[in-house]
Amino acid sequence: MARLELDKVRKVFTDDDGSDIVAVDDVTVDIEDGEFLVLVGPSGCGKSTTLRMVAGLESVTAGDIRLGGRSIVGKKPQNRDIAMVFQSYALYPHMTTRENMSFGLEESTDLSDEEIAERVENAADLLSIPELLDRKPSELSGGQQQRVALGRAIVREPEVFLMDEPLSNLDAKLRSQMRTELQRIQEDLGTTTMYVTHDQTEAMTMGDRIAVLDGGELQQAGTPLECYHRPANKFVAGFIGEPAMNFFDGTVEGDTFVADRFEYRLTDEQREAVAGADGVTLGVRPEDVEVTVGATAADNREFETVVDVVEPMGNENAVYLGFESDPTDPFVATVGGMRQIDGGEHVVARFPEDAIHLFDAASGEALHNRSLEEDTEVEPRV
Repeated sequence: MARLELDKVRKVFTDDDGSDIVAVDDVTVDIEDGEFLVLVGPSGCGKSTTLRMVAGLESVTAGDIRLGGRSIVGKKPQNRDIAMVFQSYALYPHMTTRENMSFGLEESTDLSDEEIAERVENAADLLSIPELLDRKPSELSGGQQQRVALGRAIVREPEVFLMDEPLSNLDAKLRSQMRTELQRIQEDLGTTTMYVTHDQTEAMTMGDRIAVLDGGELQQAGTPLECYHRPANKFVAGFIGEPAMNFFDGTVEGDTFVADRFEYRLTDEQREAVAGADGVTLGVRPEDVEVTVGATAADNREFETVVDVVEPMGNENAVYLGFESDPTDPFVATVGGMRQIDGGEHVVARFPEDAIHLFDAASGEALHNRSLEEDTEVEPRV
């Protein structure tokens, strides 16, 4: 195992008309020995291109990639001591599981047949597929084929695993199961891993850290909870979390945030954080919006709203609320799944002062993030 370092890595493609397309722009991130880092972002953000540059499948336009302190830029993929798991399983249909897992070792190493067989059997035990070693891919389910593809990488005993959306072809239940399996396997092996996905649930649940990309640029790298509760900018705040964070644009006048449909009184700390900003965006996560039935707004952190739509999720309900003064463009609150709230009902929505985020409206940079202190228990009003 080894540390993987990306130092101002840049990738530029040339279009048919000769114009340059910047796919990855000066990405710098260090992955510690044994760490599981997830690259996450929307389609076209550059995450797979970044992974392919580390693998040697794409050239690097500028910057450096180091493995164990030594540059691997310019090295052939087979000489990088890296194993990659692709989105498609890419198994040879005429080979058995055993043959698929051993083929790469037979072609690229000087290991004896006995050593190769031992590695294959050890990997099969780790993946709980020893009974599948003599089956061909057509006899395997999707989850079993995914395990074989992982086994093919594991037997290499590489310094780094690269995984390019390996679970995207699985159904929801199996994907959830394989997320847990992958975490267990990575912890057992202790191999440095870079994992690419557009699925924020995978990013939040699997990674020791996540690196959020947008437009080829690194927006933030941190633990899942850091990116969720302390987003570096509005993009990260809106991308991480489902339902997404609510955003309201406005200005600050004295100690008050003024939007088109409401006014919100800021704390002294919040007012100081946004001082000098021409425009400010207030953000609040749906689970932080407090919804009270049969009450009236008591201050300017509470708002009279009307329920537009309720989406039952089982464990929770997503409640879409419109301001009574202007019900267009509703925002979202999440409440417990056992709470009965109906469309058309009038409710009070409160944005707790310790739960709001504030962003510079022009740059999107976070000016103030929510408090992470333990919330005080508040008696619900009925």
